[in-house]
Amino acid sequence: MSSTTAPTNTTSRVSCVHVPPCPGVQADDREAARLLAHHPDQGWSLLCNGILLFEDTGELLPNGQAIAPHRHRMVGASA
Repeated sequence: MSSTTAPTNTTSRVSCVHVPPCPGVQADDREAARLLAHHPDQGWSLLCNGILLFEDTGELLPNGQAIAPHRHRMVGASA
């Protein structure tokens, strides 16, 4: 049986070598990290900081914490 090990560093960058470095897991802009794997056919992407980002905007952090979908609502122009 094979297993996959997820990154375990939940407070900062997992192993980012980008300059400037990608935002860490706890950063407000954590979703701006670069893509490591992108699977739109399956509805998920793996970011450089170890976050699994789902197409519904939900997230799974490297420590297993789930973040509920958080789509921004569009506000219409007032007449």
